[in-house]
Amino acid sequence: MSRTDSRTTETDNRAPGPAGRAACGAPFLAVVRPGALTTVQDLGRPGHAHLGVGRSGALDRPAHALANRLVGNPAGHATLETTVDGCAVRTTAAVTAAVTGAPCPVRVDGRPVAWGAPVRVPAGAVLDVGRAALGLRSYVAFGGGIAVPPVLGSRSRDLLSGLGPEPLSAGAELPLGAPCGPSAGVDAVPWAGPPAGGLVLPVVLGPRDGWFTPAALRTLARGDFRVAGASNRIGLRTEGPALERATEGELPSEGMVLGAVQVPPDGRPVVFLADHPTTGGYPVVGVVPEAELAAAAQAVPGTPVRFAPARFVPARG
Repeated sequence: MSRTDSRTTETDNRAPGPAGRAACGAPFLAVVRPGALTTVQDLGRPGHAHLGVGRSGALDRPAHALANRLVGNPAGHATLETTVDGCAVRTTAAVTAAVTGAPCPVRVDGRPVAWGAPVRVPAGAVLDVGRAALGLRSYVAFGGGIAVPPVLGSRSRDLLSGLGPEPLSAGAELPLGAPCGPSAGVDAVPWAGPPAGGLVLPVVLGPRDGWFTPAALRTLARGDFRVAGASNRIGLRTEGPALERATEGELPSEGMVLGAVQVPPDGRPVVFLADHPTTGGYPVVGVVPEAELAAAAQAVPGTPVRFAPARFVPARG
């Protein structure tokens, strides 16, 4: 979706503030259980890196887009991204909801309902998204989307910059937009599943792979890395062997991109995710293509990580 399309979508499902909701009866969600970390996410705010603002947005973009599709929304509408133990919300109007991403139990007023399928939630009912059985992050979409006010063209929460709506807290209210249309009504949900047996990340080497010894590049390809417990929306941190530098000192700060594999002084690679900083001074040994990052969003601490380095070969004209 282009930046123009994203802005158009945000205008289409804008909702009134609390006073307006009281006056016109516009629907909203009341947070009953916020979970460990539940944030509002859409496709992010690209194009602001020159201002020091990262893109943010859903970490598992395919899961986010599928949840929206299941309830009849465009992919750019905002969903809830839960972490580990889900969340619970009460709706003030009947709404269609869907939960994708990490598989988990889903209940409406205590009654089990389907994961990965559109579910009708009656007015006043509590939708409870339970603890992830596999993976880390589930995505909860509602017909019309979460219609909090956009900031710089996006409703996403950026944990690094603090832009966007606050993470969910008990008693908070989230406005819902007007439903866009019927559910997509898919017969089967395409889902690759969390990387339970191991996470394989292709890495295009550069721009600073020359700062590391040949032995370090072999370690990157063959080392026994695992997802560290300190990983978050900013970056997937790893535990394992350190990459040996060939060049001492530090770089002047330079631009950082989504998927950059930065190597801090301890030598353990960090893969930058959606809330990453826009600049940094530690060398970037390579970049993981964006399409491969959804699996990283679902990798629990302790998951084995294997990097598959390759050099960039420009296409011939």
